[in-house]
Amino acid sequence: MADEYFLLVCDDAPHDVVLTDPGVRVMDVVQVVRRLTGLSLWRSKVLATQVPAVLLVGVPEKDAAAAVSALRDAGGRAETRERPEPDLPEH
Repeated sequence: MADEYFLLVCDDAPHDVVLTDPGVRVMDVVQVVRRLTGLSLWRSKVLATQVPAVLLVGVPEKDAAAAVSALRDAGGRAETRERPEPDLPEH
């Protein structure tokens, strides 16, 4: 039996949320990072100050857009990046 690989095409490709600049209201952005990631306050602050930082990996586009909006509302700059398709072996 031959191995067969199927690439499922989804309507919603996974996205990453990247914080590019915490802005001047760093603690407000840290609180949003903490809420989004579930990390401790200290780890959220470290993550928010070491930019560019990938906060969320492989989330649906709708969730990624909501996270970017929350970060921008807090005073930071963030963006979504569509994850590349996995390299599948060709047969």
